[in-house]
Amino acid sequence: MKNSSLINGSRTIVYSLILGLYLFLTPVLAYNGSNFLKLSLQTHQVSGTVTDFSGPLPGVTVTIKGTNTAVITDFDGKYQIAASPTATLVYSFMGYRTVSMPINALKTIDIVLQEDATTLQEVRVNAGYYSVKESERTGSISKISSKDIGKQPVTNVLAAMQGRMAGVNVTQNTGVAGGGFDIQIRGQNSLRSDGNRPLYIIDGVPYSSDPVGSDLTGVVIPGQTSPLNSINPADIASIEVLKDADATAIYGSRGSNGVVLITTKKGKEGKTKFTANVSGGLGKVTRFMDLMNTKQYLQMRKEAFINDGIPFGPNDYDVNGTWDQNRYTNWQKELIGGTAVFNDIQTSLSGGSAQTQFLINGNFHKETTVFPGDFNYKKGNLLVNINHESEDKKFRINFSMGYTAQENNQPGIDITQQSILLAPNAPALYDAEGNLNWENSTFNNPLANFEGKYLSKSNDLLANGLLSYNLLPNLVAKTSFGFTDTRFEDSRTQPSTLYDPAFEVGSEYSSIYVNTTSRKSWIIEPQLSWSKKFSKAKTEILIGSTFQQQTSNQLVQEASGFTSNSLIYSLSSAFNVFDLIDNETVYKYQAFFGRVNFSWDDRYILNFTGRRDGSSRFGPGRQFSTFGAVGSAWVFSNEKIIKDHLSFLSFGKLRASYGTSGNDQIGDYQFLDTYGSSGNNYGGVIGLEPTRLFNADFGWETNKKLELALETGFLKDRIFVTAGWYRNRSSNQLVGIPLPATTGFNSIQANLDATVQNRGFELTLRTVNFQKASFNWTSSFNLTMSRNKLLSFPNLEGSTFENQYVIGQPLNIRKVYHYTGLNTETGLYQFEDFNQDGLITAAEDKQSIRDLNPKYFGGFQNSITYKNWNLDFLFQFVKQLNYGGSYGTGIPGTQTNQPTSVLDRWQNAGDNTTYQQYTTGVNSAAVDAFFKYYSSDAIIEDASYVRLKNVSLTYTIPQQWLKGMQCRLVFQGQNLLTITSYSGADPESRFNTSLPPLKVFTTGLQLTF
Repeated sequence: MKNSSLINGSRTIVYSLILGLYLFLTPVLAYNGSNFLKLSLQTHQVSGTVTDFSGPLPGVTVTIKGTNTAVITDFDGKYQIAASPTATLVYSFMGYRTVSMPINALKTIDIVLQEDATTLQEVRVNAGYYSVKESERTGSISKISSKDIGKQPVTNVLAAMQGRMAGVNVTQNTGVAGGGFDIQIRGQNSLRSDGNRPLYIIDGVPYSSDPVGSDLTGVVIPGQTSPLNSINPADIASIEVLKDADATAIYGSRGSNGVVLITTKKGKEGKTKFTANVSGGLGKVTRFMDLMNTKQYLQMRKEAFINDGIPFGPNDYDVNGTWDQNRYTNWQKELIGGTAVFNDIQTSLSGGSAQTQFLINGNFHKETTVFPGDFNYKKGNLLVNINHESEDKKFRINFSMGYTAQENNQPGIDITQQSILLAPNAPALYDAEGNLNWENSTFNNPLANFEGKYLSKSNDLLANGLLSYNLLPNLVAKTSFGFTDTRFEDSRTQPSTLYDPAFEVGSEYSSIYVNTTSRKSWIIEPQLSWSKKFSKAKTEILIGSTFQQQTSNQLVQEASGFTSNSLIYSLSSAFNVFDLIDNETVYKYQAFFGRVNFSWDDRYILNFTGRRDGSSRFGPGRQFSTFGAVGSAWVFSNEKIIKDHLSFLSFGKLRASYGTSGNDQIGDYQFLDTYGSSGNNYGGVIGLEPTRLFNADFGWETNKKLELALETGFLKDRIFVTAGWYRNRSSNQLVGIPLPATTGFNSIQANLDATVQNRGFELTLRTVNFQKASFNWTSSFNLTMSRNKLLSFPNLEGSTFENQYVIGQPLNIRKVYHYTGLNTETGLYQFEDFNQDGLITAAEDKQSIRDLNPKYFGGFQNSITYKNWNLDFLFQFVKQLNYGGSYGTGIPGTQTNQPTSVLDRWQNAGDNTTYQQYTTGVNSAAVDAFFKYYSSDAIIEDASYVRLKNVSLTYTIPQQWLKGMQCRLVFQGQNLLTITSYSGADPESRFNTSLPPLKVFTTGLQLTF
């Protein structure tokens, strides 16, 4: 009983204590528990914008660390996610460094991602009919993206490639607006200069690179007008260059000289976005020659008369007192030293849903010239792109259309050479009344040449569509369609106002050359692709066919005898009209192609490609040929032993390829008997004349390509090196075999059993120097060393090619006299007499060989990003020989200005100088020695150079300052600084007769709404 009462009492005390403790602690627990729940259980919305230095980044994955919760940034780079205030967000995007950011109760977090060169092996590159990861490709493919292209103030797509790709040599022909570029991918394969152009593919559509102009009209633009001017660099997303057999064989006969794949920009998912880019700038000639001033020039002229022992003549206006002996004009600055003005407006409208995206780009470009006068070049572009994908993701359609209109108004000729040759004391260009000055008919005013005009207009349309459908999970059928339409007209006038009015030349002496070219093509390419993974194995198969047709028309006319110069563009007003060229051609092409790719365990890769080509450019029985290649790769960094023992090696791959491709760049109807209009009126009838002999017994040029390459990455690919060796051999050369004049023809098209070899080494080095949250610095270096050689040429001796080529030497050589020095007694140049007969002749004694191919070339690029600033600069370098600066300046002592180096001349017996004695041109021995000198190895000098090719500095204004609008300030420069010992105007230019490339400065403003 007592025990029971005690127990019951104890329970009561315990319950009372528990109740009191509960009542005491309840407020404390209630207060602190609520705060704990707020910190650990409550979530809030975090939003922000993800950008890089160039603007917003759509498609960035934002993940809550340690969970599967993630969102994707929209088209403007914006995101919104619900997360705990104590969580950490992880931002990841292909090609960029992954960033982790603690929320720390913030509601807005903006992130700037930096490019990560260490992830580039996962980026896919365009290989033409398929795409492949960088780490898995077996072929040699170089790539530049829109970020590299957009940093350059250029109008031609080839200019954007200079110095940026190993194995790709691009040379600018002229600084005249609208001028073209020459490109060689791994050297010159064909004996024909026009048979070395690469194949251009724009969004899957072949684009003809054949010039659309004529030599008769395009005098001011060397090499005629390039249709590649129609491609707007600002519309390009990427450029891939296919070089070796594995990469080019799938294009068969068209890939012999390499393939340039151009991919235009596409629309992206997100809300509608408008971007405007406005820029303006100035352009000047890069370098001037160091020419004589008036005192030096007159000293040269007077000394020449003394040497020749003759007095001044009545036409020697520069020294006989007719012209002011104290007047000095720097004619280079006067005639080509002006300032070209550049203006660009680029707009873009894009957006779309998950199923349908669109893009509309518009561009207008205008630039003036450095020549005196009102000359300009204008270009307008429009690009439209639409992508659509069905909801089940089985059906896809892509349509793209680009249209370009160009107008070019230039002088009829390039007066660069006149600016060099003109005497420094020549009279002023204008008289007191502001008219062209002829100085009483003693002065051939160079500005009179500007009375002749070069005018061109072009309209270019390129459209393509791609339809694809997933027949099975791993089987895709697709068909691409393409259409191009190029219309080009240009003219060059020579009015009577070119001449001194004192000669009273009437308008009946005026003339005009007119060229009209049109080119249309269509292409259809059905394809079927299948891919499958089996455990560690992966297989891809592609088959397809090509059906293409191109129709070209060209009419070149000459008209003369106008009643008035105001009617010079009306051919119906001319007394004489001649059709110089009147051609219509149809080119048909058909092919079947295939690819089989097999890889095992991401280590061993085999790639087989082949193509059966048919071309209408060959005769019956020769129209079809088969080309193919095999490529292999071993990713040895994925081997277990490498992973375990060489941890510093992040990537390693050996690859090799061998195969064949062909060439049919010979023009149409070369195997047929063809006839053209004779232009001669006989009995009231215009007759026909034969223009080509029949020969159907010739076929494709064949290029056999071999390559070995090593790709290695160190320290998580912070240092990445690619080294490759290649050897290409082109045989069965398609050339015109010379014929005796008695046949009535100069040559007949045929295959020549000659073999040309290109062998070289390519090196690319990419480094990540610094990579921090706010600072990033990457560098890229490329080097190409190549050697071109003519391996064989049966019966070369005795042929018309004997003085042009030498077996064992490159194709681009010059056979010249060998200069042995100055005769210190006579003051004349001396040369080696190879035949020891005492009589030096061009055919027998031009035995000295000079190689004008670059020995090596490359570029060094750097990209530095600090917070909102980005600086890019590129140095281009070339090791080469070229004709010296004094080449083409005339005989020293005649009425032409000379480089100051000519002052080092012979004057007295015993003088050991660089140049021979001056002469007015009456000393036949001196004149003969001069012409031999300028056909000797003495005139060929080192034209190597290092050029600051490009500089781009941008600043992105913080978005919070602009309430969501994005704004960038841009400065860009091209050809800014050239370091060279070359004595000419510019080492890139081949001759002094062409305007050298311009150095350009532009500033711009980019706005995005």
